[in-house]
Amino acid sequence: MGLKGVILAGGLGKRLFPLTKITNKHLLPIYCKPMIYYPLQTLVDAGIKDILIVTGGRHAGEFLRLLGNGAEFGLKHINYTYQEGEGGIAEALRLAEHFADNDRIVVILGDNIIEKDIKGPVEEFKKQPKGAKILIKKVEDPERFGVVALRKNRIVAIEEKPKRPKSDYIVTGIYLYDNQVFDIIKALKPSRRGELEITDVNNAYLKKGELTYSILDGWWTDSGTFDSLLKASNLVAKSEAKRANCI
Repeated sequence: MGLKGVILAGGLGKRLFPLTKITNKHLLPIYCKPMIYYPLQTLVDAGIKDILIVTGGRHAGEFLRLLGNGAEFGLKHINYTYQEGEGGIAEALRLAEHFADNDRIVVILGDNIIEKDIKGPVEEFKKQPKGAKILIKKVEDPERFGVVALRKNRIVAIEEKPKRPKSDYIVTGIYLYDNQVFDIIKALKPSRRGELEITDVNNAYLKKGELTYSILDGWWTDSGTFDSLLKASNLVAKSEAKRANCI
């Protein structure tokens, strides 16, 4: 069963202002490479070659200038689409419906940086008859994310940015969905933040009893704040130096 990849790299990156005044957040450097290189490489390493980048803002054209058709990553072609304004992760994902064309998709947020790879979870998802799979990770600041409540190794709830997190496990920005995801998004109502929340998408699959999870191997970080941007660069500096991937 073929899988397509979607990288969500839109938004205005307000939390990283003024760095994002003159460029897209996902083009900022993480150690020796632009941020977008890392999620793109994650998909390629998982064997996914059919990839869509959802971008937006005033600097969307820079992605094309930087990546072209992805020859540097061994790709023959990269698809691009444009998100007007900001409406949440699920709103951005909705733009991938035509690209997905009823196939299953692996979605990764453009600011998610990981140490290892997602080959294992991707292969598991291919064998899953239907539904979705999320990748979760134990973190020190769960209140910043969608928090997973587990009971006997089963997800019982996902709560978006709770003040009192029920666990230290959060949903990373890597999601695997079947083609039901677009109907689920169409039925969503905006949250109090006025956005279509990806947590609501995952909870819809949970209610159907069609949500599985894997714990992500190795370190993981987002890079959407000054602290996490620095953390990502430091983590990558250690691992990339070992792999001699930086000149």
